Amino acid sequence: MAVSEKSAVLLLAHGSPVSVDDIPEFLLQVTGGRPLPPEVIEEVKHRHGRIGASPLTCWTFEQRDLLARELGLPVYVGMRNWKPFIGDAVKDMVTDGIQHVVAICLAPQNSRTSVGLHRAALTKNSGVTFLIDFVESWHDQPLLIKAFAEKFRAGWDRACREAGVKVPVIFTAHSVPQRTITDGDPYESQTKETAALVAREVSLAPEDWRFAFQSQGMSGGAWLGPTVEATILSLKERGHRGVFIQPVGFLCDHVEVLYDIDIAFKEFAEKEGMRLWRAESLNGSPLLTAALADLAQTRLTPERAPIGRKAVL
Repeated sequence: MAVSEKSAVLLLAHGSPVSVDDIPEFLLQVTGGRPLPPEVIEEVKHRHGRIGASPLTCWTFEQRDLLARELGLPVYVGMRNWKPFIGDAVKDMVTDGIQHVVAICLAPQNSRTSVGLHRAALTKNSGVTFLIDFVESWHDQPLLIKAFAEKFRAGWDRACREAGVKVPVIFTAHSVPQRTITDGDPYESQTKETAALVAREVSLAPEDWRFAFQSQGMSGGAWLGPTVEATILSLKERGHRGVFIQPVGFLCDHVEVLYDIDIAFKEFAEKEGMRLWRAESLNGSPLLTAALADLAQTRLTPERAPIGRKAVL
């Protein structure tokens, strides 16, 4: 790859506290300094405590290192709500003399509540002196679909063998407040498109899978559904005794996978007399690395190399 200026990739992520003790400070970052009720803080601490600690930061660093080796370019990590913060990554890139940055959110589907906030935190940073090429979404990236399909096949085949029947599938993504969708946010359609592309890649019949939104927030107002719990009950009513969950909105293990799915949904299913299986998260998947590399390479080729000191594409 040859480009005219010193280029780099910036991976943007939500961020996650390393320990339970960090959670109050972390939640203040999430809410922009707005205090949350004590019971909400205690519930979040309980969930993190059940899984020991969220590995999101460790997996993000692993994804950074794998991508850097693949590209032969510097790759930085910036978190919106925890360390290393996006502002810290900007300072490091300025110090290193970076002139052109391809920014990729580790959330393939575009929502203003995730990707939009990441972009705002980056582009409004007064320390930015380099050109930013921001990837708005990559929910349909072919290698990403293959990465999900690879994990799906391994997990679903095992579940079907153990159950002795074809197990129905629920594809999931993180819920967002309903008001963001009515304002024209593309998130709902993009998450469902990702699920449909994975289903097609693995030759799932339409009647064999559903889509649900998980991890609805504890704040007020309507959140996007249907919920996973309601979908499990619907499958039970149809006579199913097992369910397989494939998250398509997450790229690594963290609390929404290790607690919400592996503990809360599994316990819910068991109370309803059903077994629950899950596809492994992508984590350090070589196909995920290839997808990220492809996204960067298409924006770092000489004909795409931008001219100028500072811009947002």
